[in-house]
Amino acid sequence: MKITQNVSPEDKKMLNRIFLRSFTVFASRAGATKTHAPGFMYSVMPALDRYYKGDKAGHTAAMQRHTTWYNITQNVGTFVMGLVASMEKKNAEDPNFDADSIVALKTSLMGPLSGIGDSIFWGVLRVIAAGIGISLASQGSIFGPLLFLLIYNIPAIITRYYLTYMGFTLGDTFIQDMYKSGSMQLLNKAASTLGLMMIGCMTATMVAFKSKLAIPIEGGKPIEIQTYLDQLWQGLVPLAVTLGCYWLLSKKVNVNWILLGVLVLAIVLGLLGVV
Repeated sequence: MKITQNVSPEDKKMLNRIFLRSFTVFASRAGATKTHAPGFMYSVMPALDRYYKGDKAGHTAAMQRHTTWYNITQNVGTFVMGLVASMEKKNAEDPNFDADSIVALKTSLMGPLSGIGDSIFWGVLRVIAAGIGISLASQGSIFGPLLFLLIYNIPAIITRYYLTYMGFTLGDTFIQDMYKSGSMQLLNKAASTLGLMMIGCMTATMVAFKSKLAIPIEGGKPIEIQTYLDQLWQGLVPLAVTLGCYWLLSKKVNVNWILLGVLVLAIVLGLLGVV
């Protein structure tokens, strides 16, 4: 691709190292005040070592800059890493460059890029991969979990790779232009809307509830509760269960407790003959 062809061999070597190191970002956590700052610093260290070679003071200042709080969707975080590498290069070459702008731009991109990344990778791609994987796994096929991993990870890894180069080649002026034109807000809104649509489709197709409850009628057919639930609102109970789980997640309830609660609820309702 052109985005990698216009990069020098030395820059390619550096960016490839940043890309590979980016997989370690979320393996590190330095508390609530720093979050994944150590992992980010480790990832961009090839750029710092290269551009501040022989400049101990500059290298130290650059490391200190990147001890600030960092948390972003990992699949799009490499764009920021490439961008930071480009700006650190400018800072090392130009004594009049404002070094504070590096941290400012990095911080300003966390929210918008995380919104886009979460919507696309967590809200769309993971939902599609899970839908296909669960469908096959429910039939006893070993390809279920394998396809889930492949469908999700192959696009995610390719995106991480090219975003590393894109951030480095486009530079900070591209981001500033996107903010001025409103394209960043529009892209964020579109990605969020698409993610919500995919979650709604996933809920309608994968979350099932069918009640066995019926009211006996002397001399006639029993009244099935499920029939009236469907007439009232098709998929009302699955939607209520899904929204309930999202509400618990918003309250920071551990996902394992939510899964256990749903399992226990299903067993209890089954034993009572409700489902």
